Amino acid sequence: METPYDFNEDSGRIVYVKTVVVADLPDQIRAEAGDHEQLYAVHDEEGQQLALVADRKLAFMLAREHDFAPVAVH
Repeated sequence: METPYDFNEDSGRIVYVKTVVVADLPDQIRAEAGDHEQLYAVHDEEGQQLALVADRKLAFMLAREHDFAPVAVH
């Protein structure tokens, strides 16, 4: 295991998945959320929201499908 690895090569490919309380969202999004009490936001390393989905598993699958490495934020 002496193969060099450039950790900067994957820079920018990490996204963060965090829980969002629907009650804290704008009216339009709350109306679209249906009976969900929480949603899951996917953010890039700069903090920009890339997606908002109803299911945690879907958030991770979506990130991986687009070649991102998802990380949970607690």
